[in-house]
Amino acid sequence: MRRKVLAMILGAAMMAGLSACGNAQAADNESGEKTYTIGISQFAEHGSLDNCREGFIEGLKEEGFEEGKNLEIKENNADADPGTASQIAQSFVSDDVDLICAIATPSAQAAFNAAMDTDIPVIYTAVTNPQTAELADEDGNPVGAVTGTSDVLPVEEQLKMIREILPEAETIGILYTTSEANSAASIEQYEKLAPEYGFKLETSGVTNTSEVSLAASDLLGKVDCLTNLTDNTVVSALPTILDQANEKGIPVFGSEIEQVKLGCLAAEGLDYVSLGKATGKMAAKVLKGEANAEEMPVETIEGSNLYINEKAAENLGITIPEDMLTEAVETYTEISES
Repeated sequence: MRRKVLAMILGAAMMAGLSACGNAQAADNESGEKTYTIGISQFAEHGSLDNCREGFIEGLKEEGFEEGKNLEIKENNADADPGTASQIAQSFVSDDVDLICAIATPSAQAAFNAAMDTDIPVIYTAVTNPQTAELADEDGNPVGAVTGTSDVLPVEEQLKMIREILPEAETIGILYTTSEANSAASIEQYEKLAPEYGFKLETSGVTNTSEVSLAASDLLGKVDCLTNLTDNTVVSALPTILDQANEKGIPVFGSEIEQVKLGCLAAEGLDYVSLGKATGKMAAKVLKGEANAEEMPVETIEGSNLYINEKAAENLGITIPEDMLTEAVETYTEISES
């Protein structure tokens, strides 16, 4: 009797296994190709990073990887919390995804650390200074199975633009997150170049979004204008900064198109959709086996575009030079809701 029961159990197990194999084979036959799984870890929710994500998915699609066909995408947002970014990275490693896309420096660092002892490649985007973030060496080569695209800010172009719009301004203020390697690198550039355009620089550091309001209030009392970095914590609180600045009649300059839409006066900014697309194409090469992440140099997007918000200028009583309005890639006559 015991032998008969055992035989029945083994038989059922074999049938279940054959059934599973049959289902997998049917899926293979139906699609004719492997399905890949990518984990997207985005550090914060704001326009530039959202555009990176959209561009990344579009870049993959252009290279033949499309969600619902041969691609599964798992998305998570850290809400500007480094601890959450680490948890997201660990969960993707536990899920054994084929590749991690990390959007912004804290997420890229967390993903690299989590995947370091695995065979999961990390492709990042919106990392201003991969060297400072210890994701690349001095020559821009990967330090492991981690590479991607850099959004180096066009600091000199931004300073030139501010001087043209505010010829009498003396002091520029910058809010930044003390733990963001990107921000520290960008501030070094501002400190180096600001005197060449006749500006003094005032900075104020925060550790999280809850500190932004008080820091902004204090900084606005010392400066003629603010200019934003691509600092994820600060940009997440941009509506608060704009409200305070508008009350005092102090212009705020952005670092990319979405900040200008929200009410920043102007920006010499990058196209983050294009940055994301370039990143998606890098990821596609890895998935196709055409390249290994550890052999792909970091790619840096070149050039910048001028964006102007005419409504913000009107509210501040500022006249934008006509030649700048002509030069601008996009001008906006209204302020978007955050």
